[in-house]
Amino acid sequence: MLEISDADILPLSLEHGFWTWSAQGKVAPIPVLRAKGVYFWDVAGKRYLDFNSMVMCVNIGHGDERVINAIVEQARELPFAGPPMATRPRALLGKLLAEITPGDLDRFLFTLGGADANENAIKLARAYTGRHKILARYRSYHGATAGAMAATGDPRRVAWEPSLMPGVVHFLDPYRYRSTFHRTNPNISEADFCQDYLNHLEEIIQYEGPETIAAILLESVTGTNGVIIPPQGYLPGVRALCDRYGVLLIADEVMSGFGRTGKWFAIQHWDVVPDLMTMAKGLTSAYAPLGAVAMRREIANYFNERVFQSGLTYNSHPISLAAAIANIQVMQQDRLIEHAAEMGPVLHRMLTDLGEQHPSIGEVRSIGLFGVIELVRDRRTRQPMAPFNGTSPEMTELRNNLLEHGLYIYTHWHTILVIPPLIINQEQLKEGFTILDQALAVADRAAGG
Repeated sequence: MLEISDADILPLSLEHGFWTWSAQGKVAPIPVLRAKGVYFWDVAGKRYLDFNSMVMCVNIGHGDERVINAIVEQARELPFAGPPMATRPRALLGKLLAEITPGDLDRFLFTLGGADANENAIKLARAYTGRHKILARYRSYHGATAGAMAATGDPRRVAWEPSLMPGVVHFLDPYRYRSTFHRTNPNISEADFCQDYLNHLEEIIQYEGPETIAAILLESVTGTNGVIIPPQGYLPGVRALCDRYGVLLIADEVMSGFGRTGKWFAIQHWDVVPDLMTMAKGLTSAYAPLGAVAMRREIANYFNERVFQSGLTYNSHPISLAAAIANIQVMQQDRLIEHAAEMGPVLHRMLTDLGEQHPSIGEVRSIGLFGVIELVRDRRTRQPMAPFNGTSPEMTELRNNLLEHGLYIYTHWHTILVIPPLIINQEQLKEGFTILDQALAVADRAAGG
């Protein structure tokens, strides 16, 4: 077996690797050696508390032997079977998913991750309806493939235009803290706030022509663009608009699914059943690459006599499916969905307490173990600590401080996302918040604190 020293990991990775979302001359990766539970260690032995579940995906925590053993056993029995084959893990995972997905979503197209899950959901919606337009929100991220990136609303899309998939129309998110509609009346009731954004969406539908719209694609709870939790009535209202105009509803649960919000899927908080639902990340807790599109049986049945013109070489890869089966069983055995629901108020209280202590915190939001801190220079004006689609010296210094003190966390523009593994306990949350508390002095100085 080819061996390299621990000291060679970083320089060889930098010499031969090409890094995504990065200018190649500015990358500074952590040379990770091992991980267990809610922690990982670098080659120098430094321990990091993982407050981002690595890439918002290691929901059951690092190094669970039950999933590792399932992968090993599957590799020994049947490491690969092509997409046309029926296998034991394919049969079992379909059965398990049908038991936990909402409503009548009980047919599954397996992919390699979230982007191609969203891409295939769009294909299914367009083929089934015979329409071509997809409506998606501006503060959304759906993946980096051509179709998923086109559906993405945030600025990551702009660099690749106009070569992306056509036919996408974006609309505004119900983002109360920075509401476009309510800057002069921030005290509007939640019901009226919700209705204004539903009216906005319906107006877009009417302008675009309902007969041209295949689907509305949205994250049930917005992820990297701010953990934006929809107001009560919003998702049922979107469902009603879809029904009224014959439009399909696609719920992107890639980040918010598999217990992240204290339910199997975030959309279950509002008792809404989408027509298609995408998933990845927590589906295997990233022990192997896998995504999926769940669909209503009537959509699957449409293709009984029609060919679905799409495919993937590694569709239903047995090792990935085995990882997903074991991952779901771990969640069930360890009651991680219930644990995330129980820890939700604990996280929210810690976020609220932190907000009361630091003038740089404009707002905190959370649902389950899915939280965000918005940093501002001025609470009155809500001026963000970094500009839209940018960073600032304060945000850079803050992130470096957190890493220096062993807290691995994701910062995005002016926000800090708190997305730990679902196994985290109260003491471990406190450990992370103690580091956050001292690091926020950097931001407080910029806010006049």
